[in-house]
Amino acid sequence: MIHRAAAEGFARSAGAYERGRPGYPEAAVRFLVSPLRPGCGVLDLAAGTGKLTRPLLAAGLQVVAVEPVAQMRAAIPDEARVLEGTAEAIPLEDGSVDAVVVGQAFHWFDGDAALAEIHRVLRPGGTLALLWNRRVEDDAVNRAVEELIGPYRAGAPTHRGDAWRAAFDRAAVFDAVDEREFANSQRLDAEGLEARVGSISFIAALATRERAGVLERARAIAGAGTVVVRYRTQVQLWRALGHRVSSPSA
Repeated sequence: MIHRAAAEGFARSAGAYERGRPGYPEAAVRFLVSPLRPGCGVLDLAAGTGKLTRPLLAAGLQVVAVEPVAQMRAAIPDEARVLEGTAEAIPLEDGSVDAVVVGQAFHWFDGDAALAEIHRVLRPGGTLALLWNRRVEDDAVNRAVEELIGPYRAGAPTHRGDAWRAAFDRAAVFDAVDEREFANSQRLDAEGLEARVGSISFIAALATRERAGVLERARAIAGAGTVVVRYRTQVQLWRALGHRVSSPSA
C-alpha cells in the first residue's frame, strides 16, 4: 500500500519532480559506488524519475529501477530495467543484486517489510545505501520554504525523524558500515522554485486552488532573480548480515 500523499502527489508532480528536485553530488555517487565493480547489479528502489538511476548507469552498473507510480516510472531512462513494484513487494528473485540503493524514499516504506525484502534480494554481504538530500535548515531560503510548506505537512512521513531507523534495530540483519555527508545546492529562478515546491508530495496532493496559491508564494521567494537552495547530501551504507529472511508478504 502506497501512502496516499505519495501516490497522489507524485502522480501529479512527476514533471515538477524531474525539473525541480536536486540531483546527487558526484562525490556522493563516487562514495556510493566505490565498493562495487563495473557491471555489478544494483536495484534503485523507489527510483522516482531516475535522479539516482542515471548516475548509477553512468558508473557502468547494471541497474534495475523499481517504482510504483506510473507517471514517475515513465521518466526513468530505458537503459535501466524498469519494473513496477514497491519496497514491500520487490519483483526480483532471491539474491539477485549486489546492492540496493534508496534515494530520498525510505521514510515512505513499511520499514520492517521493506528491510526483509531488501535482505531477500541482496546477495550475501550485499550493500544497502540510503541517500538523502536534506535542506540546510539555517539557510534563509530554506527557512522561507519551510514556513510556506510546514502548515501542510500534517502526518506525512518525513526523513527528519528517527522513526525509520527503528526498523534497522528490529531487523538485526544489517550492519552499519559508513555514513558521509556532502555539500549540494541548486540555483533556481521563480519557475524552478515553483517546481521544487510543487514536487513535494503533500503540496502536489492539495486541491487545485490551494496548490496554486502555494506555488505562487513559492515563485515570490525567488522574485525576478535566482536563489540558491542549499542541501547536505547524506549517504548511509549498511551490509547485509546472516541468512536471508523471507518477506512478511511472501
